[in-house]
Amino acid sequence: MIRLVRPSDAPALLAIYAQSIRTPVTFEYELPTLEQFSERIRDISSHYPYLVLEEDGAVLGYSYAHRLRERVAFGWDAELSVYLDRSAQGRGLGTKLYRVLLELLRRQGVQAVYGCITSPNPASVALHERLGFRYCGAFHRTGYKDGQWWDVLWYEKQIGAGGTPPAPLKRVEELADCLHDLADEQETG
Repeated sequence: MIRLVRPSDAPALLAIYAQSIRTPVTFEYELPTLEQFSERIRDISSHYPYLVLEEDGAVLGYSYAHRLRERVAFGWDAELSVYLDRSAQGRGLGTKLYRVLLELLRRQGVQAVYGCITSPNPASVALHERLGFRYCGAFHRTGYKDGQWWDVLWYEKQIGAGGTPPAPLKRVEELADCLHDLADEQETG
């Protein structure tokens, strides 16, 4: 089941995020507190879809979008993230989360989405390419973690019609009704 995040999900999502904190998947050095992580969820989910994937009542992963850049002209772009519990990796669940997230963002009015991938990460590159993202550049030796410099690869995908002028983004609450149908499509498709 894929659904919108709830405040009560924060501990489970933080536990999943904690699995990446000592890796270059995230450039964060220290695991945020539950309060800090909960605040992030509140901030992001007030503007963009923040999805949770459950199976038999257990939270296995999450995916969300957030604003790419602060300038007004970038208001129709979003950067995406997906995190899966180690036990759930390699089962196509990240693809399901991303597909639902992409469709919600398209319906919200987002025009372009971006994936930022610490390199090497062949699984994430494959996920983005499988979903139609194209490589658009790299920041070389841009992040220092675990005693070494890491490159960051950028992938992009146009998902909007590109109307001029673009309509304001729809509120996340307006997308909730279509989420159930989109999640069902991922289960049957």
